[in-house]
Amino acid sequence: MVDQFSEWQASILAVQEVPAEHTKRYGIVAGAPISDRLMDLTHMVEKPNPEDAPSRLGVAGRYILTPGVFREIATQPRGVGGEIQLTDGIAALMRREKVFAFRYEGKRYDCGSKEGFLQANVELALDHPQLGASFREYLKTLEI
Repeated sequence: MVDQFSEWQASILAVQEVPAEHTKRYGIVAGAPISDRLMDLTHMVEKPNPEDAPSRLGVAGRYILTPGVFREIATQPRGVGGEIQLTDGIAALMRREKVFAFRYEGKRYDCGSKEGFLQANVELALDHPQLGASFREYLKTLEI
């Protein structure tokens, strides 16, 4: 993402394809492909129902944003759930400057859900060089 920002000098959002039934959990984007991993965004919707989603590309919570996004956030009304939504600020920013989506590679944990948070902690603990072996032994003692 940093390399893309250096080249384009524009906001970059990490995205990953999500199952259709999960679109209501994420900001969903659509746009014109620049390459196999980069897209010039034209549309962004916060937590749409699957039938209203412009694609299945969900924002993965990793951003490189230009300062202009702060001006947009400051003037946005409350969005989905009565919250001030970063997605709405980014969508407004798209009217003034280019915003790109970059297909993220690698495993991502949805720490916005309790299950995802627990999965991240268990998997990362098991993989930890100092804690992994003892944590694995601890898990074996649990009556599951």
